[in-house]
Amino acid sequence: MATIEQTVEVDVPIRTVYDQWTQFEDFPRFMGGVERITQTDDRHTHWTTSVGGVHREFDAEIVDQHPDDRVSWRSVDGTTHAGVVTFDKLAENRTRVTARIDWQPEGVVEKVGAAVGMDDRQVKADLERFREFIETRGTETGAWRGDL
Repeated sequence: MATIEQTVEVDVPIRTVYDQWTQFEDFPRFMGGVERITQTDDRHTHWTTSVGGVHREFDAEIVDQHPDDRVSWRSVDGTTHAGVVTFDKLAENRTRVTARIDWQPEGVVEKVGAAVGMDDRQVKADLERFREFIETRGTETGAWRGDL
């Protein structure tokens, strides 16, 4: 099992950052390799990805979600992974976003990529693109404030 943990600080209020993160269908706008996400209900998403020539589709379940605090998930089929993204208010207009992902690399390409830190760099780049996306917009594209 590989573990990735990356953090980014965003110059936007925590509510805006959290609300944008709950817009899973917008993830392809800033996450490399994510082609499409469909939210099927409050707790479930279907992902289509292509990373390093490896194409996958899988379903994930949101297992814990608390506004302005955290979103955690686990895969329910396909590749084995789980994670949590936490949100910490640093100031009125500054938020720390921390992503921790545990996943099971499959096949030679993924195992080598994990061994040389490619997955860490991908998550860091995704968080940086998220930061640029939300700071440039200044507002969220939508919001879901439910507590799961």
